[in-house]
Formats: sequence, structure tokens, C-alpha cells
Amino acid sequence: MPANSATVADVISVAESFWPPSGAEDWDAIGLLSGDPASPVDRIHLTVDAVPEVVDEAVDLGAQLLLAHHPLLLRGVTAIAETEFKGSVLARLIRGGCALYAAHTNADVVETGTSAELAKRLGLLEVEPISALPGASTGIGRVGNLPEPMALGRLARLLAEILPPTATGVRVSGGYDREITRVAVCAGAGDSYLDSEAVRTADVYVTSDLRHHPASAFRETAKLGSGPALIDISHWAAEWLWLDVAAEQLRSALPGVEVSVSDLRTDPWDFTIVQ
Repeated sequence: MPANSATVADVISVAESFWPPSGAEDWDAIGLLSGDPASPVDRIHLTVDAVPEVVDEAVDLGAQLLLAHHPLLLRGVTAIAETEFKGSVLARLIRGGCALYAAHTNADVVETGTSAELAKRLGLLEVEPISALPGASTGIGRVGNLPEPMALGRLARLLAEILPPTATGVRVSGGYDREITRVAVCAGAGDSYLDSEAVRTADVYVTSDLRHHPASAFRETAKLGSGPALIDISHWAAEWLWLDVAAEQLRSALPGVEVSVSDLRTDPWDFTIVQ
């Protein structure tokens, strides 16, 4: 592709080669959410969440396409007035000449997806999906072995070093000195996989957005027999790691297009009071 000749449609074609729409969950809302496929693109900006501050950043940088991991219109809206969050985002994008594209669960399941990147940062070996796609070796989450056993507390500290800082940090259920070898990870909300065989046979499950009742039941069940410890990390932080991978893929496929990653923290929590 000649330099500076990309359009929104070209970017979509490249994105779908990396993150095929067929890998998305039925309930997902991926793809082009706003913008003209024929519009030219010489800069793409990446983010986990399309929030107003990130949109302003993208427009100020001169980006013509904002690629977000989380779909803005995942749930239906009845108005896009600028007094509402989603309406404000769409209006700013349209006025700024910036299209919006989302790669969500289809970017989770691929070999270079969100959970795969988290597993890679942890150095996991012999990695496989927690839940494989039909007829494929890829899928949701990853489970693998550490190069050598380490204490649960050390693993939690390693995660704290790998992930960008957030107010909620890293929360752990399990003894600090518990020996960990096999690790299951699911970047993003992963409590729907608490009952999966791959998670239950691991030594620890690392994911986000663990709710009280499922986490409590899981913890107490593990005490009665055998089951993994739990590590709860920021949803945004876990998926933010993937943006650099996605950016490199886009740069290699679109050499005439600048690709940048937002460093703005879109994690919703600002501070924590530790008791």
C-alpha cells in the first residue's frame, strides 16, 4: 500500500485480518461505530475506552480514526444528546473528523490477543486457551506454567510491576507464601469462567471485576477441597497491555500511517482508602 493512501475502509480490512469478526461473541458490537469508510487516514489512535478525554486527545493529535477495545455502543441508547456521555463522544468525534472502530472479543481470542499478552508478560509456558473456539487452538483466556514456582505474593507483586498503576491495585485471595506453578489468566471480566476445568485445575486465576458472591463461593469451595487462589486486577490495566501489540501490528501493515497509543488512564477509580 503506497504511503499516505489509507482510508478507513483500508484500516478496517487490516484490522479484520488481525482480529476476524468471526471471533466475536454474539452479543458484541464490534467494527466501525461511526465515520465514513471512504475517509482518508494518516493517523490512528488506540485506547481501551472511548471516553471524552481520549477523544479530545485523538482529535488534538490529528487522528482520523480512534480504535477502541471496548465498543461505545455495546448497549442500546435512545438519544445521542451531547449532555449524555455517548452523545458527547460521538459529537466530538464527528466534529473532529475522527472515525471510531472497536475490536473487542474478537481481539481477545486471537494468538496475540489481550489474555495472550498478559500470559506472555508473566512468562507463561505451554500456554493454551481457557475456553477454545470450536475447531481452533485459540479462544478466551490463557492457562500455562511459570518457568519456576513462585509464591502467590511474589506473583501479585510481579503483576503490579507489569500493569500500569491504578487506584485499586492488585487484590489477592490466598496465602502470600502459597506456591504457584500453573496460572490461568483472563484479561477483562472473567468470573464467568470460574467453573471451567482449566481454571479449577490451575494454582491461581488472574482476572478482573470479580464480584463478591462468586468470588466468596469460589474461595470457600476451594477451602473444602482443592482450588486456585484468586488475583483480581484492573480491567482497564489488563487490557491496556494489548494496545502496544495492536499498534505494532497496524504499523507493520500500514507503513504510511502513524499509530499512537493513549496513556490516559480510563480506569474508573481515582483513589482508595486502605483500612
